[in-house]
Amino acid sequence: MIIKSMHKMGIRSEHAYLAAMASIALSVATWVTSLKAEPGPHADLARADRWGIFVGEWAPTFFGLGLALSQFEQQDGTLQGTVHPIREAEQQQQQQQTG
Repeated sequence: MIIKSMHKMGIRSEHAYLAAMASIALSVATWVTSLKAEPGPHADLARADRWGIFVGEWAPTFFGLGLALSQFEQQDGTLQGTVHPIREAEQQQQQQQTG
């Protein structure tokens, strides 16, 4: 139900995967920024770790949504990405090399 609603809103699996990758990058950036916010030997490493972990926990959620959306797109027939042209190109190259 939620996945179907997301699909109708135009959210695709690629969007969720990109959000997951951005979440990972944001997690590292948040951790580094939080470390630099309190300079010196008494920098609050625990706070920096908590911020990094908090943002980092978003990535599995986005990956899960991406998988669910991808499965829905496969069933719905709206999955845009395909590996068939890649395989066909590889087969043509192999035939040209042997032929």
